[in-house]
Amino acid sequence: MQLRYSFRLYPKPGQRSAPARAFGCARVVFNDAVRAREDARRQGLPFPRAAELSRQLITQAKRTPGRAWLGEVSAVVLQQALRDAEAAYRNFFASRKGERKGPKLGSPRFKSRKDARQSIRFTANARWSITPVGRLSLPKIGELRVKWSRALPAVPSSVTVIKDAAGRYFVSFVVDADPAADAARMPDTDQSIGIDLGLTHFAVLSDGTRIGSPRFLRRAEKKLKKAQRELSRKQKGSKNREKARRKVARAHARVADARREFHHQLSTQLIRDSQAVAVEDLAVGGLARTRLAKSVHDAGWSQFVTMLAYKAQRYGRTFVKVGRFEPTSQVCSTCGHRDGPKPLHVREWTCTACGTLHDRDHNAAINIKAAGLAATACGAPVRPEPVLAQCEETGSQGIPHGNRAA
Repeated sequence: MQLRYSFRLYPKPGQRSAPARAFGCARVVFNDAVRAREDARRQGLPFPRAAELSRQLITQAKRTPGRAWLGEVSAVVLQQALRDAEAAYRNFFASRKGERKGPKLGSPRFKSRKDARQSIRFTANARWSITPVGRLSLPKIGELRVKWSRALPAVPSSVTVIKDAAGRYFVSFVVDADPAADAARMPDTDQSIGIDLGLTHFAVLSDGTRIGSPRFLRRAEKKLKKAQRELSRKQKGSKNREKARRKVARAHARVADARREFHHQLSTQLIRDSQAVAVEDLAVGGLARTRLAKSVHDAGWSQFVTMLAYKAQRYGRTFVKVGRFEPTSQVCSTCGHRDGPKPLHVREWTCTACGTLHDRDHNAAINIKAAGLAATACGAPVRPEPVLAQCEETGSQGIPHGNRAA
């Protein structure tokens, strides 16, 4: 399993021109590759191969007056930009064919120097290194100061330099995880947990624990409005507007960083204390189009569930997603009686069969845990699989059973 370790990078004021030059060169090569493919598509020609693009857009372009400045940066950066374009087209075609999970992707677009994120990548053959004093030495950029928050567990296979919208620099290392070391850090346990995510409480666990919602965006909303109002009053193209834009970006970055840190700490705690974790698969995309959109985005459920999934895989835990159509809020966790749907304002209800008083969220968390354990114990699906329509059902067109595909 590959992991990504990110650290803060602090280039000196005189060193920032070299990364900016590398960002620009990589962006130009990426855009040239997209333009070459689009021109071939319009003319009805086959797409040029990666080797042909490398020869035309890098090797031959360096010898022309208009692209001679490409030689001022490492060739590995330019080659990785071409690979990024190839990967973008592969993902686009896989999405069109239905081979890629998730929402449909559009065709690759041209990058801009005004994009919120700029990045370059160096592989092992770029001969980058970490100096004995802890500096990161990059080819044709120099030695940059890194804020090391932890030691790297192994030799990285690649390093990526990133500049975000707030003007901060980060360095990201890709490292192969050691399964033996991960198993030693997280010993096995016999505990299992079910998690019901919400807005009033960020999570309610099956053991009754309630985790409050920090609401980072709501707490910073007043400062964000003030910074955005100041930005709207600045003249476009002025230096003061650029300062105000970075102020807004830094305010949003603080909110995102605090939310990400909260998700990391909570997900690590749950994975460390539980051998099996079950969580409901919420329709975040649909909820984000309702009047609760701001609160849903502020909670960041998708990011939290993604962290649970990869940490469970890393440390050998069992992670189960319970289907969103499972009636976890309608079934009594004591006797199993289904009491029917209830409006959201009903937070407590009494089972009509056994008379047990239930807290809505706690009862749902217990049912999520039970559904997850059932799925892991016998491999049964949480929701019944769809079956083929029979001859007498609508839409079967009267096809006999014997000719029906298995």
